[in-house]
Amino acid sequence: MEFLKGKNIVLRALEPEDLTFLFDTENKEVFWEVSGTTAPFSKYILKQYIANAGQSIYEALQQRFVIEVNKQPVGMVDLFDFNPVHHRAGIGILILPEFEGLGFAKEALEQVIHYSFHHLQLHQLYANITSDNHRSIHLFSALSFLEIGCKKEWIYSNNTYKNELIFQLINTHE
Repeated sequence: MEFLKGKNIVLRALEPEDLTFLFDTENKEVFWEVSGTTAPFSKYILKQYIANAGQSIYEALQQRFVIEVNKQPVGMVDLFDFNPVHHRAGIGILILPEFEGLGFAKEALEQVIHYSFHHLQLHQLYANITSDNHRSIHLFSALSFLEIGCKKEWIYSNNTYKNELIFQLINTHE
């Protein structure tokens, strides 16, 4: 699928060989705030998740792509809360810290936006971003997502409440 290849990255489905990558990534506490995770995942649970990842987005209502650079996983991008009736989905991205700032996140999001609007025929995408995540706010804003709202004190993390901003991108080229 050419629409899942960028200049520097390839987006692909989860494979059984991704178990260690997924285990290490999902169990990094630094990522738990954005994923809503409160406890580590076992390899058993993640094996089951990978086994079910072959379901279509219409069955699972979500889809995860591994972001690869030179055949090495550097992150993941998710479509979630997929609603085929209303033609919308949430979108989220995670880049491993050692690969941040290299343009991989922007390139991956561009590919998933194109996939969402052209292949899935979505009308809109949305992203939820904590107000202190300046890097993500800048990234999504650079891709024409507009801030449309704020959920006050929505995320409790490190003994404090954080606001969560809502960003939306509407497909105006339908």
